[in-house]
Amino acid sequence: MRSEVSPKRVRVYAGGQLVADSRAPVLVWEIPHYPTYYLPAADVHAKLEPAADGAYDVVTGTTVVPGAARLAEDLVRLEFAAMDEWLEEDEPIYVHPRDPYKRVDVLASSRHVEVRVDGQVVASSGQPRILFETGLPPRYYLPLSDVRLDLLRPSTTRTSCPYKGTASYWHVGEHEDIVWIYRTPLPESQKVAGMACFYNEKVDLYVDGEPQERPTTPFS
Repeated sequence: MRSEVSPKRVRVYAGGQLVADSRAPVLVWEIPHYPTYYLPAADVHAKLEPAADGAYDVVTGTTVVPGAARLAEDLVRLEFAAMDEWLEEDEPIYVHPRDPYKRVDVLASSRHVEVRVDGQVVASSGQPRILFETGLPPRYYLPLSDVRLDLLRPSTTRTSCPYKGTASYWHVGEHEDIVWIYRTPLPESQKVAGMACFYNEKVDLYVDGEPQERPTTPFS
């Protein structure tokens, strides 16, 4: 497990009240995929009252967030999802802190991309936007006009990404949630707005006529 002090100012709110305000937050990689903020105890303004299993309730004003804090020496780990709002400088962040060593690039391309599911062509496009994200395979976002929308069934699934925003999904045949779309992505991913993307891991993907290997990722 590695850690480093971040140069960003981080503020945390719950119940409309300031829980913490730190100019020396610590990024801790508890798992390899993304970091978590640990904040100096001196920067936590809420009361921390002992709860079960070594956790602490976060008390601010009339709001009590049960078991949402843990102590690690002179640092406090606040459960990200339990707080109402996290700010890096003056901008909100979602899902988890952004990894400073992760990059997202979206490039327009003239490669031809074809997607097949169970042998049937579901999408074919010569104008993809390719999203390159550190640690993941390239993702090919295709205009909806190049996708067989009649083969897609809407899903109720929604997921959120701190780099791209909130995605909604479709099923194809018996394959659930293998296509997604960011209708209103975050600013750094605006180029993929309103375009469909298929999991490389779960479909047969051809780029310029060449079949692509299905990568092994956490989404496989």
